[in-house]
Amino acid sequence: MTAPSVADTLREYLSLLELLDDAYWEASTIQHKDLLYDIISIFHQEVSELNKLSVMDHHYPYEVITEGIRRVIPKLHQLEERQDEVIQRTQTVTDFKEVQSSVLAILEAQLDDV
Repeated sequence: MTAPSVADTLREYLSLLELLDDAYWEASTIQHKDLLYDIISIFHQEVSELNKLSVMDHHYPYEVITEGIRRVIPKLHQLEERQDEVIQRTQTVTDFKEVQSSVLAILEAQLDDV
């Protein structure tokens, strides 16, 4: 599998952030909000660093920048296991499943390359 470009990865991360933001506001417990906020903050850090790259560099293969993004995979798996409990709206959970699988594939490929 070829590594996704910075632009492709940024697009997937931003899609995930949008869905996580929706899930945060839809969450009914503080514990669910805490889990979602933790994941959101990690992806915000990575996206912030990716946005610092020149637009001319967006065609290069993506490489993890922040350390936190390396540690988010267990949290994403935890959310995946509990998604029907944590994410309330049907549309949000349906969209989340699709985007999350893409993001996990990107992140797990990065771990394989290390």
